[in-house]
Amino acid sequence: MNGRWKVPVAVAAVAAVSASPAAQAVAVAQSSPVPREGWVLVAQEGFSRPLTVDDAPWRLDPQGAGSPWHVDQFDDDGEVWKNISGPAFEEGLNSLNVFRKRVEFGKRGWLTAEIAAVDKDKDGRPDSQPGLSTARLPGGEKVAQLSEPSWDAGVLIRPTRPLPPRYRVEMTLRGIDFGGKRDGSFEYDGKYNGYTQEPCKTGYPWTFQGALPGKTRCEYGDVRQENGFYYMTILDYATPAPHSNPGIHYRRKVIMDGYFSNARWSQNNGVCNPKTGEIYGAPEGTFNGVNAIFPRGDKITRNNNVGTEYYYKTACGNYSGDGTFGPDGKYRDLLTSAELQPELMPQASYRFAVERGATGYTVEMSGPFRHIGQATLRYHHAFVEDGRPLWHYNQTPGEYDGRFDQQITHKGPAGTYTTEHTWPAGSAYPDSFIIGDPHLNYYEGSAKIDDIRLYVPKK
Repeated sequence: MNGRWKVPVAVAAVAAVSASPAAQAVAVAQSSPVPREGWVLVAQEGFSRPLTVDDAPWRLDPQGAGSPWHVDQFDDDGEVWKNISGPAFEEGLNSLNVFRKRVEFGKRGWLTAEIAAVDKDKDGRPDSQPGLSTARLPGGEKVAQLSEPSWDAGVLIRPTRPLPPRYRVEMTLRGIDFGGKRDGSFEYDGKYNGYTQEPCKTGYPWTFQGALPGKTRCEYGDVRQENGFYYMTILDYATPAPHSNPGIHYRRKVIMDGYFSNARWSQNNGVCNPKTGEIYGAPEGTFNGVNAIFPRGDKITRNNNVGTEYYYKTACGNYSGDGTFGPDGKYRDLLTSAELQPELMPQASYRFAVERGATGYTVEMSGPFRHIGQATLRYHHAFVEDGRPLWHYNQTPGEYDGRFDQQITHKGPAGTYTTEHTWPAGSAYPDSFIIGDPHLNYYEGSAKIDDIRLYVPKK
């Protein structure tokens, strides 16, 4: 589908309506959905009609600039990885193929499913069968079942066209099994952290530092300590699809995700108790959280300059992820906003929403969270707030003057690559949401999705 979103005539020339600029969370017990005051529904998908995504044929990704899935220098075969890795990366990439599906669905095809899977033995077919299909809840209600039985694949839902200048987009989660603890343990149903127990599940051949010279696939880092899911995240280009794990970190405007990590570097992450306003350590939690993250456009990450630092607004305070936080600076890197209770689904549900208003973005999460029970948490960040910009917030060149542009260098075992302009004047970045797993070399599991909705402001 081409063109702009077609909205009702009464709202075609809307006046921008900004989201509430409240700096702290508002936690309100609820017995029904929040009214969408000030918004008009222009598209929705309730999954009552059978999905046919899995019937679509697989297509070999040709890679390179001519690929329908080409994005930038951080592509699966991008110049960054080639320059910093040398022959080791080319050898790794040549050892596999990537097969894909791109299928429009929903009324007038307003949504697109992007499915990808690796073919490691190059026998002409993907090694697993990820997909998006119709499922029924115990009461008979139809939902979408997002299935990813192997880590070397990805499944996500995105809008077919970029989002409008002002919008609210939301989805309802009815079930999730992408890792985390169940009954206090990472081991359940014969899996560890949501992964089946076959050996040699690694991030090969992509790392933030490039390919590892002299290392075979099974000598790369085991991914099973880290699982996750993107509930509702806004990217800065029109056609998101699963790609290598590092690449997506350069493309995120606003993030609501779950990162269920028992890795060593996650042990000092913090979790907010939205009831008491206190922070506790990730090991004391259930690893079933939601991270509400505002990527900083003025600070590039320490992780080889791939992506940006994070800013958090929570019921426990506001913090920048490039420093420490909590009592005595005990925590660092990630601050989880609240923890989900997967065992309550599908009888209970969670709703995740992002709004883009006249002044910035608002993230919203609703559901029966651990500690606080049924609540709605909302956080707003201006496009530029206290001198701190949100990464690539501008949809048009006129919304930004180039002041946060930087030159950054990426380093690897075989050399360097310099990104001359991270955010130049004259640039523009459309908004597109993703739901699911955009990583080709991480994450494994399944989720049940319902009721995706798009709103625009009332006139």
